[in-house]
Amino acid sequence: MEPGKKLTIGLFGFGVVGKGLYDVLHNTATLQSTIKKICIKNTDKKRSIGQEHFTSEASELLNDEDINVIVELIDDAAAAFEIVKTALQKGKAVVSANKKMIAEHFEELLALQKKYQTPFLYEASCCASMPLIRNLEEYYDNDLLQSFRGIINGSTNFILTKIFQEQLEFNAALLMAQQMGFAESNPKLDIGGFDAANKLSILLAHSFGVIAGIEKFIFNGIENISLQDAEVAKEKKFSIKLVANAQKLKNGKLAAFVLPQFVTTNDDLYHVQNEFNAITTESSFADKHFFKGKGAGAFPTASAVLSDISALRYNYKYEYKKIYDQTETALTNNFYLKVFISVDDLAKIKKEDFEWIEEWHNGLQYSWMIAIIHAEKLVTGNWWKEKGVSLIVYPDGIEEGIDYKKISKRSLELAGVV
Repeated sequence: MEPGKKLTIGLFGFGVVGKGLYDVLHNTATLQSTIKKICIKNTDKKRSIGQEHFTSEASELLNDEDINVIVELIDDAAAAFEIVKTALQKGKAVVSANKKMIAEHFEELLALQKKYQTPFLYEASCCASMPLIRNLEEYYDNDLLQSFRGIINGSTNFILTKIFQEQLEFNAALLMAQQMGFAESNPKLDIGGFDAANKLSILLAHSFGVIAGIEKFIFNGIENISLQDAEVAKEKKFSIKLVANAQKLKNGKLAAFVLPQFVTTNDDLYHVQNEFNAITTESSFADKHFFKGKGAGAFPTASAVLSDISALRYNYKYEYKKIYDQTETALTNNFYLKVFISVDDLAKIKKEDFEWIEEWHNGLQYSWMIAIIHAEKLVTGNWWKEKGVSLIVYPDGIEEGIDYKKISKRSLELAGVV
């Protein structure tokens, strides 16, 4: 594709984002990009533009030699992968926002880009309008990045904000998020932590060169966060956020997880409310950077898609330098987490999993403690995900290099749980 060349686009999906993209491209001549054909499921549905623009046949777009860019904006991850795969094989550049599809097929998509020398851009897949992927690719294109952590799911952040600000129970806050369009009618991907985990999977590849599906690291959502948890957090002058973490340990390995976390008032994430997303990066020389923006919604998502389309006019593509040039970084579960755990029934706690207990409060229907647990115990057991159990990482919760084994049994005895 020649630099500055006019782009002829085949668009899959004409929802809110797709329509917004169409309107922008057809009202901004300087972008030199036009949508030739739009593939949709239901051709009978009445739309704001003429029926001649639409088809239900994917092959019309994929086999059209005039179309040199495919923009994929559909919900179905399996169908999206087939579209993207075929487009890359035919030498067409691709822009996508489908984080589930990308996370599940990352290695194959990487191989397709390399084999066919065709760009595949997906900034909109991670935090909508926030330019994270390109920054991780370009600015941090070395091994000086030490960590990133942040809020990368707008739906859960909106729900947690309402629990805190309006003292709503979880289900009431979820319903409000659905009514305002910040959560789907089936919200499991968001509130179960799957959406944030898919995004973390993608960001790990661009930040540390680590290719890892969501089954390779610890993650959970916010379904079990209660109003009582929020009240304890307030007493301690904390807030609760669903936070994605990736941190290099002293041994050079990488700790990564998505879990609810207490954040302090002097943490930049504390002030990130509603549907906003935010990421803090830390590197050896640049110290800390903080990115904040709308991580959900039609226009923020469309802006990221538009940015990728614009970049294609100048032959931009991801180089994946950290994947190809840096092979020593690997994920590990060999670290400890300091956690807050609340339960509605003490029998649900697997007491033998803990290394150290700092604080213990026992009640009839609500008990909680602050304790140290090895990450591997969270991998091998699921008791902490059961209904009625809430696990929240403490501020600066990653611990390493401490011999808890020498003190763990005595600490449990003192806590009265053995």
